[in-house]
Amino acid sequence: MAEQQRSGQGSDESPLDRLRHEVLAYTSGLGQHMVGKMTDKLKEVADPGKLMPDGDGALAKTAVRAAKGANPLKAFVTEKAKGAKDKVVGKAKEVVGMGGGDGKAGDLKAINIIEHIDVGRPLHVVYNQWTRLEDFGSFTNGVSSVRPDEEDDTKSTWKVRVWPSTRSWEATVEEQVPDKRIVWNSEGSKGTTHGAVSFHRLEENLTRVVVVVEYYPSGFFEKVGNIWRAQGRRLRLDLKHFQRYVTLQSEEAEGWRGEIREGEVVRSHEDALNEEAGEEDEGRDDREDEEEEGTDEEGAVEDEDEEEEEEEHEDEDEER
Repeated sequence: MAEQQRSGQGSDESPLDRLRHEVLAYTSGLGQHMVGKMTDKLKEVADPGKLMPDGDGALAKTAVRAAKGANPLKAFVTEKAKGAKDKVVGKAKEVVGMGGGDGKAGDLKAINIIEHIDVGRPLHVVYNQWTRLEDFGSFTNGVSSVRPDEEDDTKSTWKVRVWPSTRSWEATVEEQVPDKRIVWNSEGSKGTTHGAVSFHRLEENLTRVVVVVEYYPSGFFEKVGNIWRAQGRRLRLDLKHFQRYVTLQSEEAEGWRGEIREGEVVRSHEDALNEEAGEEDEGRDDREDEEEEGTDEEGAVEDEDEEEEEEEHEDEDEER
């Protein structure tokens, strides 16, 4: 009997405990019911056509994310942030003339860039180094790499850095005269350029390099950079790198000495080297001939002086 009393006391619950259990059971059932109704409602709202005509609202996308199990608050904040980013990018594109509004691609005119540097090396040394296109990627910041065409001396492929991206350009030389000037055109998916570089002898060991470029940007980053003239600053900096590189070089580089007219190679590199070697030989022969002529003239003058001295001695002897 004592055991029954203890068992009865262990199974009995106080009124407060029973109330707490009933409240918890009711709350759990009510929560499950509300979650079910909310899920059904979100699935219905997730149909963009019912919520917004264009189906592109942040609330509709939030509902889709929530229906898939995402946190509703986090999904809503994410969609709002994405919408704000799209608006900022859209406004920026309008400013630089890339769709979104009345702006049209190509509204901006070409940016003209004119720069020059003076290099403390002979003219042919500076020119030869400039023609070594494959070296530009090693000493400039704006150029990643240059690959000359193995079959066509007028063609080359450039990869340049534009902010966080890399752009490819196909360049074609229209005119190239050794030690004088190079004219080129380049085309890429994000812009085109037309430029010329000329070389001027100031002194025996001082050469001026003048670069003139017309740049037509068409990419988003290119047009944004155009607003702050970033391309001009980049060219100016790379020219200084070229100046430093050539000035500090201890050995002369072998450049491309061919000649191009109207986009066609009219004199190959090998032919140009042979002609220049022949001109050097002719110049050497002329100098030797001049030296020999000078030696003969000096000898003739000395002979005349000796004859005059002999005549003077004979006159003196006759007088004595």
